[in-house]
Amino acid sequence: MKINWRVWLRKIHRWGAVIIALPFLVVIVTGLLLQLKKQLPWVQPPAGRGQGNLPQVSFDAILDAAKSVPEAEIRGWDDIDRLDVRPTRGYVKVQARTRWEIQVDLKTAKILQVAYRRSDLIESIHDGSWFHDAVKLWVFLPSAVVVLVLWGTGIYLFVLPHYVRWTRTPPGKMPEKNQAKQPSFVQDRLDDLPKGVT
Repeated sequence: MKINWRVWLRKIHRWGAVIIALPFLVVIVTGLLLQLKKQLPWVQPPAGRGQGNLPQVSFDAILDAAKSVPEAEIRGWDDIDRLDVRPTRGYVKVQARTRWEIQVDLKTAKILQVAYRRSDLIESIHDGSWFHDAVKLWVFLPSAVVVLVLWGTGIYLFVLPHYVRWTRTPPGKMPEKNQAKQPSFVQDRLDDLPKGVT
């Protein structure tokens, strides 16, 4: 029995889209938010600017400044996720484990800005690690593979009809749907001519 690959590819394309619909929707929405994180303060706090370019404050001064922000709930270094030093802009981002971001001036240790940072959360949802490492590897990774398959089957199903039409058209002749139609009065005159005369 001959396999109709076009039918099978359509089925794969259709059911593949259904299977990955939810995780792919999550990836698309979070991806859009991450693309716009510099433009959306709700996603990532805007960058400030300190007074100097060279770090002149100690780590203890940075920690004291961060501890003065009650929302961040920082009591010690264990409550800090990471420090992001930006010498050219003169500040350091203190990112708490509670997802609060505190921008501290590298020259004066003055707090420039305090805001809740959602970009890291959205990033972890985007790659599936927020749900669980198993979800990342067994749901989101296979979904990416299925999307690649959908891309391949979609391209094939799009190109196939054009390829078939091209191979069935005699050399030097355009496919019928691409042939320009003659105006009606011209066609009438052509019909009146003897056969073999064009």
